[in-house]
Amino acid sequence: MTEATAAPELQTADIARIMKLLPHRYPFLLIDRMYDMNGEDSGVALKNVTMNEPFFQGHFPGRPVMPGVLLVEAMAQAAGALVLNHLGDEHAGKLVFFMSIDKARFRKPVVPGDQVHFHVKLSNKRPPVWKYWAEAMVDGKKVAEAEIGAMLMNERGA
Repeated sequence: MTEATAAPELQTADIARIMKLLPHRYPFLLIDRMYDMNGEDSGVALKNVTMNEPFFQGHFPGRPVMPGVLLVEAMAQAAGALVLNHLGDEHAGKLVFFMSIDKARFRKPVVPGDQVHFHVKLSNKRPPVWKYWAEAMVDGKKVAEAEIGAMLMNERGA
């Protein structure tokens, strides 16, 4: 390959990096790792779903299912981490706020023992707003999808 057609170098982010990018903490930090991060264009976040998750106590006793709203939140966290990682030091003092959910669909329950891969791909941007198409996959099968909108703001909301 020539330099002009060389594939971009994809980045990864371990949990320590994700915690530097996002303000979320247990029990609301819903992604464990990111990989195949291509700037702000696309990336994949990983969530290891275990029976120890606090939401399984009530959703549902005897038949634990990860709430769909938390799948959407994990998609938004993946998109937010991707944007902030891409912006680098430029993001100091900034937060990505969840702005919109469109076209959300849930296809199959996510249960303890599943590994969910959240694939996010930039669909539109006009800073300070980014929109991503997101798909949640388990064992190569789509379990949920949504279009996620997010806005970059100063930490104090200005």
